[in-house]
Amino acid sequence: MDTHFLGIAELTGTPSVAVVVDVMRAYTVAAWAFARGAEKIVLAESQAEALALKARHPEWVAIKDGPPAPGFDAVNSPGLLRSADLGGRTVVQKTTAGTVGALAVKEASLVLCASFVVAEATARLLRRHGGDAVTFVVTGEDGRADEDLACAQYIARRATEAETRTTLSTEATAATHTSVATDTTDATDFLRRAGGSRAAAELTKGVRQGAHPDDVALCLELDRFPFAMVATLEDALMVLRPCAVPSSTEEAQA
Repeated sequence: MDTHFLGIAELTGTPSVAVVVDVMRAYTVAAWAFARGAEKIVLAESQAEALALKARHPEWVAIKDGPPAPGFDAVNSPGLLRSADLGGRTVVQKTTAGTVGALAVKEASLVLCASFVVAEATARLLRRHGGDAVTFVVTGEDGRADEDLACAQYIARRATEAETRTTLSTEATAATHTSVATDTTDATDFLRRAGGSRAAAELTKGVRQGAHPDDVALCLELDRFPFAMVATLEDALMVLRPCAVPSSTEEAQA
């Protein structure tokens, strides 16, 4: 797999496959929204668009960065969202970086939105999709956010390891009827980098408004959810949906 790690401003042209990473907190929040029952998430280009969509669809749930604001139902915090009942609801999300990154690559043939809580499922979906080039969009701090870069690098390593393991096992089985075991990447260092990031420090110290004390810990929960998140254009809107990705063991048992 040929991987590229770029900030939003560094994107040129349209990548074939894009993984948009926002750990703290857009795509941790999105994963929690799906876990709480949301059917889909519309990624808005601006707060004005989010409010306009909310006005047309009063039953939708509008989420934004920062402190609460008139017209919005919730803020971009996993700690505050984890107890919400979103069963069957549509969420409209507008954040400073995460939603911007997804919209910047909306013409790509495959757009995944990711954070640590869906890392393994994202890696599995990349492996199943195949292809040679994947662009990881590091959304925070103009591409320098270490929590996003660490997550992107971890997902890339996991996807590549999965490809290598599958190839080696197939070749070994054909030759000797034995399986081949390979080491897998330990997430510890990647999570440590994310936990030591500027975003984590600002959330911990209360610098960022609209936060919960548990936000950083929730953003660092590796593989909490078993789905990846795929964004596609639907009637000119960028819509995010969960995508179940069974493991090779689950597929073999099916």
